[in-house]
Amino acid sequence: MSPGPGYVRRRLLAAAALSPLLFRSAPSCAGAQVEEPLADSVRSALSAAIANSAPPKPVFGGTEARLGYLQWLGEMSSRLQKRKAEHVARVEFLETLWYESARAGLDPSLVLGVVQVESGFRKYAISSAGARGYMQVMPFWARLIGDGDSARLFHMQTNLRFGCVILRHYLNLERGDLFLTLGRYNGSRGRPEYPNLVFGARKSWVFKPA
Repeated sequence: MSPGPGYVRRRLLAAAALSPLLFRSAPSCAGAQVEEPLADSVRSALSAAIANSAPPKPVFGGTEARLGYLQWLGEMSSRLQKRKAEHVARVEFLETLWYESARAGLDPSLVLGVVQVESGFRKYAISSAGARGYMQVMPFWARLIGDGDSARLFHMQTNLRFGCVILRHYLNLERGDLFLTLGRYNGSRGRPEYPNLVFGARKSWVFKPA
């Protein structure tokens, strides 16, 4: 069953308000999310959001919504072709990214911008800080809210699921402030370099329906 928009957002909003997270600075490097203590309520909500393993197949309420999605998929596939030449793999990636973005209540153009900056669309990218995959998720997240197997962060849907859930979690903590959210995701909260890179990359993925 396809999640409705804002599924993860609704689940985490209440828990985020209770989280006694510590604000710590860190050097700016790709995907270096800072490990911070999580309140039990937040850990439970994040774990539940990760654990739902529904396949990335959206269900639409009407023909117009489905046509809009297909237009998006076709346009994004064309834009991504230079970075992912194989058609089937490219479409599978985009279908999954759209699904996980919608599930977390995030704009897919934002998530595409994060993926571009973090990994350059490389599935097996590893940063100097040890972050993994498309969205450069730090291995400690597998221990905090997953099953402990950090190797699974190289699995496409798992990586996009973690990345979108974490991004939504940070967006809730920062009360919708995308600049601070992106800095926190990168481990450089309050600094402009990383958010500006993502904002710039995002422009390449904005979709305007015909």
